[in-house]
Amino acid sequence: MPVTPEVRTVLDAIAAIGGPPPEELTPEEVRQAYRMLSAAESRPEMEEVADRAIPGPAGDIPVRVYVPTDDPGPRPALVYLHGGGWVIGDLETHDGVARKLATASEVTVVSVDYRLAPEHPFPAAVDDALAAVRWVAESANAASWGIDPARLMVGGDSAGGNLAAVAAQQLRDEVSGLRFQLLVYPAVDMAMAHPSVEENGDGYFLTKAEMHWFRHHYLGDDWEAWVADPRVSPLVAADEALRGVAPALVITAECDPLRDEGEAYAARLQGVGVEAKASRYDGMIHGFFAMGDVVPDGKGAIEEAAEALRTAVA
Repeated sequence: MPVTPEVRTVLDAIAAIGGPPPEELTPEEVRQAYRMLSAAESRPEMEEVADRAIPGPAGDIPVRVYVPTDDPGPRPALVYLHGGGWVIGDLETHDGVARKLATASEVTVVSVDYRLAPEHPFPAAVDDALAAVRWVAESANAASWGIDPARLMVGGDSAGGNLAAVAAQQLRDEVSGLRFQLLVYPAVDMAMAHPSVEENGDGYFLTKAEMHWFRHHYLGDDWEAWVADPRVSPLVAADEALRGVAPALVITAECDPLRDEGEAYAARLQGVGVEAKASRYDGMIHGFFAMGDVVPDGKGAIEEAAEALRTAVA
């Protein structure tokens, strides 16, 4: 499939760096490479940025709170879960994305540094994601950060989109203030059997081999025992579990292995009466949401996401 000239430039630059593919490296080596790759991303100034911690099931969970305006609040908030295959990524790799979302939407963003595999395999990331949303949703906690618990949203990209979708399902009946879910090329079916996995599985940044590497570290050798669990593959949740979840925007990329499952998830939501939009960006690859400095559609996707966030809590 053809990518845009800007994306081709990005792919050529990555190829020029050389080195072994991620699946031949250790998780820590890939984490370091990911931090270096994201370091050049622009980072808009905020009214306030604060590193804090919230209680989790295995100790404190680090979070970073982005306040875009001097409005005293209470403000709507987006709990954001970073991508990285549940193995890599952190507050730093997604600092630029969090800042851009906060700036464009004028919504407070709470970025969550959930535990990573293989040191902390499934369900650690899910447990931390749920704990973070629950904590922010508590009235007293929200008030202490100038957040309106009646106007909460959850979102994430890739593995973070998986966690956001899981949170929207699991907390549907518990967190009444959860108004929206932003799912950016989400990984929602760990069976990895959709046509786009084969069509886009090599040459477009995220590869099929890397996806298997991430899945192995997250779920272990017995991954097949987990793929039908909705906490792993939210796409396979029963209709009853999907009815009434928060409305969604699902952003996908044409040249992404995860394209088809993301669009299938939007269709599942629509099929049970949930307001959901699938927005495909042609010529784009996995990761383009963070490439707005060099890829115009990356900036456009941020703007589309921000408009959806503003509308959801208007």
